[in-house]
Amino acid sequence: MAETLFIPTDTNRAEVYEALFPQIEALIADESDLTANLANITAVLKEALGFFWVGFYVVKEGQLVLGPFQGPIACTRIPFHKGVCGASYTRAETILVPDVELFPGHIACSSASRSEIVVPVFHRNGIVAMVLDVDSDQLNDFSETDRAALEKIASLITGKL
Repeated sequence: MAETLFIPTDTNRAEVYEALFPQIEALIADESDLTANLANITAVLKEALGFFWVGFYVVKEGQLVLGPFQGPIACTRIPFHKGVCGASYTRAETILVPDVELFPGHIACSSASRSEIVVPVFHRNGIVAMVLDVDSDQLNDFSETDRAALEKIASLITGKL
């Protein structure tokens, strides 16, 4: 188990993600508890990249229910048809939102959130098990680099389901 995190400084976001992948893999490799793994992944992303909010919404009781997260308090339950998280779940695809004010039906859990990316995490059978939600307090903070990296992290979680 890793107890420290190596975060490269004076580098771009793609290089930070590249440095994080093997650390996240090592962190979750020998741990079978899903909640512990999700909690550590959110901590890594928040600490390394300084996002405003990072967390998981898990499919439970016919809706998305708040799971492990880092950041200010959040919406506890999200219907499948609401907000960016619901759209990602329903479409089973990553949704990148440069300006949350322009996303129809955006749920404002925090008025400080300005842009967002939500990545579905799939069971091995291809059904969405949860979504990884990352918010920024900056407009247009996410790119295709974030999409690719967060989808790769989501695939690590699929391997643990």
